[in-house]
Amino acid sequence: MARDYKNASRRSNSGSGLSGVAGFVLGLALGLAVAMGVYLYDRRPEARVAREAAPMSSDEEPASQKPAPASQESETQFDFYEMLPKFEVVIPEKDGTGAAPSTNESVQKPGAYVLQAGSFRKLADADRVRALIALQGVESKIQKVTVDNDTWHRVRIGPITNLQKLEETRSKLRQAQIEALVIRVGE
Repeated sequence: MARDYKNASRRSNSGSGLSGVAGFVLGLALGLAVAMGVYLYDRRPEARVAREAAPMSSDEEPASQKPAPASQESETQFDFYEMLPKFEVVIPEKDGTGAAPSTNESVQKPGAYVLQAGSFRKLADADRVRALIALQGVESKIQKVTVDNDTWHRVRIGPITNLQKLEETRSKLRQAQIEALVIRVGE
């Protein structure tokens, strides 16, 4: 027959909602306690001595040879503090006698030349320099190359065969504070 649901008592689940959160917190606390115990147990001096003694007892002959190199390593371990000041290289200020003399000297030998205004890992940087060059009225292009699995974007102008035009282009770039490398093409 029909059941009367009007006065039925409802069951509450208020106790079961907290058990999930309490279980998580209890598990987290227990895990941290175990990790802290392992950490503190491993830091004991007896544990270190036992760890170091175990490899030495397995092979006696190599163990007798190991202390000699270890003593040599301890002597030479910090030699670089004494050696580095001897290898110090003083870099001179910009005086025009750099490693790339072609950036400041005029080109005398006829031929085809390319001016490289920069080489960048990011295309946006190369495009920014290309825009600066375009503001000077010089046409340039971006060349994408891969060297040792690295992608580089070179900003290049040319090839230019007329030496007078080459020098004019270089002077325009210098006025915009852009140093360009002169590269001879097809030697």
